[in-house]
Amino acid sequence: MTNMLLRNATLIDGTGADPVPDAAVLVEDGKISWVGAESARTSEPAGTVTSVDLGGNTLCPGFFDCHVHFGLPGAEGSPLERVLKPPSYSYFQLIERLRVTLHNGVTTARDLMGVDAGIRAAVADGLIAGPRLLVAINMLSQTSGHADFHLPSGIDLTPFVGGSLVDSVDAARKRARELIRQGADVIKVGSSGGVSSPNDDPSWLGMRREMIAAVVEEGHNYGGRPVAAHAIGHAGIRAAVEAGVHSIEHGYELDDDLRHQMVAQGTFLVPTLLETMTPVTASPQGAAKSAKWHAMAHDSVHASAAAGIKIALGTDAGLSPDHGANLKELGLLVKFGGLSPMQAIVAGTATAAELCGVDASLGTVETGKLADLVVVRGDPLTDIDSVGDAANILLVIKDGVAVSNRGAFTIT
Repeated sequence: MTNMLLRNATLIDGTGADPVPDAAVLVEDGKISWVGAESARTSEPAGTVTSVDLGGNTLCPGFFDCHVHFGLPGAEGSPLERVLKPPSYSYFQLIERLRVTLHNGVTTARDLMGVDAGIRAAVADGLIAGPRLLVAINMLSQTSGHADFHLPSGIDLTPFVGGSLVDSVDAARKRARELIRQGADVIKVGSSGGVSSPNDDPSWLGMRREMIAAVVEEGHNYGGRPVAAHAIGHAGIRAAVEAGVHSIEHGYELDDDLRHQMVAQGTFLVPTLLETMTPVTASPQGAAKSAKWHAMAHDSVHASAAAGIKIALGTDAGLSPDHGANLKELGLLVKFGGLSPMQAIVAGTATAAELCGVDASLGTVETGKLADLVVVRGDPLTDIDSVGDAANILLVIKDGVAVSNRGAFTIT
């Protein structure tokens, strides 16, 4: 591991504070040991340190995507393809999906259905390159709910997309404990119908409040696992918020009463705007649903941000967005959410780290934290959309190690 003094950069530290011009960050043994204006540095580091001139570009914390599906192919394919090949084939597909996500600036990702704890461990142990992972493994819903992918033809894709069906409070409790036993970091429930699911509609109530509350209780009692709720329509959002979930995923039909309740409870919102930019075309029903609900999402997120709900970056990458396009979400949070570019960066760093429960070690550029850092070409505060272009992600450092170096910086 190379100890580095990253210098000649503008620092955006993820806290929302004003940028620091001509900043430097000292990385030693995988952690940030000093950060600030280079002129304030009064002593030289002990030992051998490589000085890396960042050419006046912008240094940010490593970004998060709090809603991905590495087990799904994005715009390039269909979940049906998994039925046509042996299960082992999908593991090799994961290699590129994880790699491109990391190299394009996402150093931590929360997979909300489709990969298991073994993938998380393979990344953590360095067997494959990728963002550090938090995993949900499956998504819980009732029969004919968002996780039910029984098709009219009789084909059941439910296991291939990561669904798990539960139809009673006791079944929900048991399955939640089984997922925790399998290593889940977060439990995901479907409290409303969905756009892409074949048997329901976003306006329908999915898992009932009492079932979600049971899962929340099990997660709390078994290691403090948070619960994330797929919740698009009002009925599903209300059930999830009243049951005490940690985060609402999508949240398109929020109303002001629910927004105020989320603020009071500290419930996070992950808007997944990038997913709304691609219409569902797999079926006429899906196309009609996506046209209605995606338009609603664009209006809703602005009101949610204005109400003071904590917004964390997530994209639904793999469902329709391609893997590696994750940071396009930053520009969408500004365009539709009314966030400033700085607030969007905070949503993708500090707030996302708080949502994931790792803010003590990640999410901001501060002394003592893990050295997850991203160098962005130019000034993202004047052109936030530029961060979504992979060509502008010049350097990615994870745990103090350069994992991508498009800027061809000298690091030895």
